[in-house]
Amino acid sequence: MKLMRSLSKSKLLAYRQCPKRLWLEVHRPDLRADSAATQASFAVGHDVGALARELYDPERTGTLIDVDKEGFRGALDRTRRLVASSTTPIFEAGFAAGGALAFADILLPDATQGHRGWRMVEIKASGSVKPYHHDDAAIQHFVATQAGAPLTRVAIGHIDTTWVYPGDGRYAGIFVEEDLTEEARSRAPEVRRWITDAQAIAAQLTCPVRGTGPHCTDPFECGFLGHCSEPEPTVAHPVRWLPRMQSAALLEYLAQPEVQSLDQVPDALLTERQLRVKEHTLAGTVYFDTAAAAAALARAPLPALFLDFETIAFAVPIWAGTRPYQQVPFQYSLHRQAADGSLGHHSFLDLTGDDPSRTIAEDLVRECGGDERVVAYNVSFERRCLEYLAERFDDLREPLLRIAARLFDLLPVVRDQYYHPMQEGSWGLKSVLPALVPDLSYAKLEGVRDGGAAPEAYAEAIHPDTLADRKAELERQLLAYCELDTLAMVRLREALLSPASDVLIQAQTSRSRSTSTP
Repeated sequence: MKLMRSLSKSKLLAYRQCPKRLWLEVHRPDLRADSAATQASFAVGHDVGALARELYDPERTGTLIDVDKEGFRGALDRTRRLVASSTTPIFEAGFAAGGALAFADILLPDATQGHRGWRMVEIKASGSVKPYHHDDAAIQHFVATQAGAPLTRVAIGHIDTTWVYPGDGRYAGIFVEEDLTEEARSRAPEVRRWITDAQAIAAQLTCPVRGTGPHCTDPFECGFLGHCSEPEPTVAHPVRWLPRMQSAALLEYLAQPEVQSLDQVPDALLTERQLRVKEHTLAGTVYFDTAAAAAALARAPLPALFLDFETIAFAVPIWAGTRPYQQVPFQYSLHRQAADGSLGHHSFLDLTGDDPSRTIAEDLVRECGGDERVVAYNVSFERRCLEYLAERFDDLREPLLRIAARLFDLLPVVRDQYYHPMQEGSWGLKSVLPALVPDLSYAKLEGVRDGGAAPEAYAEAIHPDTLADRKAELERQLLAYCELDTLAMVRLREALLSPASDVLIQAQTSRSRSTSTP
């Protein structure tokens, strides 16, 4: 008889997301391709876990069980001995029972209920308890108690995003806990069913059939998404291009597996913007209200400034006075366009590794001290950056808030007055630029080509182990990327005001239709 495998907590959570994902995790892990964002989240989780071990064991008396060195059997045996005899914290304690396997982040001695027991804390790098964390706690509690561990309580420990780092490596208070003991205990029958059903899926000889959909990214981006989507028929105008899909009626309609293309969606279910995307995408035409665009842009006449920030958000702050996941500006690009159309450019980038907040605030006040409009793309981000700096430095508060008061958002102008089918339902800068300004391209950049890569490059550049040549290369990449962001806004504004734009766009549309015709 074939022995039942022990499914790890991560595989049970994979089953909860999608049975097909579980089967692939078990039988074809070689097909998994995690995105850079997923890999970065793993690295953050590792760092947060290491910090938690330090904070929950300040005397350094605890024991870390290393399954990579000890093997599963060794880790489980050592856990049993420690749970029975230890009076100090245990980290990564392993439990196996009922066909499931789980490793607890933190076990703390707890005798508060009149007998010797253990309090379990599962550490999460997020700033709050997510719905799937409840499943996580239920699984951990079930497996540990079934294995005989005398658990008194189980909690999720997560980062407190309101906590301010005082500096000097003092991280006490960064974690807060939410007790889930009663809920986890009550869900034992539910967890038992998950294990039974997951075992049945894992035992199948063939992969379950399931198409791609919203479940592929909720609650995690699945590393098998590329594999699963590859054999699916290509839809010329997929429904995912519809922007801001929020209405219950629309979401219910789109949940039908056979609904794949925009032409299958009834107009009555769509907002005005969604209908615009559908109509012009299917017709291969461009929506461009040139008069309305000109009227909107009249509120941002030349001379004008064009501003873009790059920020980094550390889960564990490294600079005093900052909070976890706070967006800290480390770079900005500023194009200045004069009344005659001539351009000037200024860059700021601090790669010293020190907190860049003060120096960037002072530089902004010097460079943006006039009364010109400050153009940005989706100004809520730039406004938050300026307000953060104003909050940090009282002596610069007024001039920074005056800059914020002069912000002009280019995004609504484009979103309300323009749509090209090649945008595929998105008005992001990188989606609009190829349509309106085809000679500018982020694809031509080396290394840093998007907002996700910028903070990664910055973190590498300020790391003390980064060699000088590599640091110089990263600096060049960051400067080029941020400069293109503000130059793109300059050129978008010009294209929206140019009568020739309409002719150019119609020509591009014709070319795109001809090249896509089989």
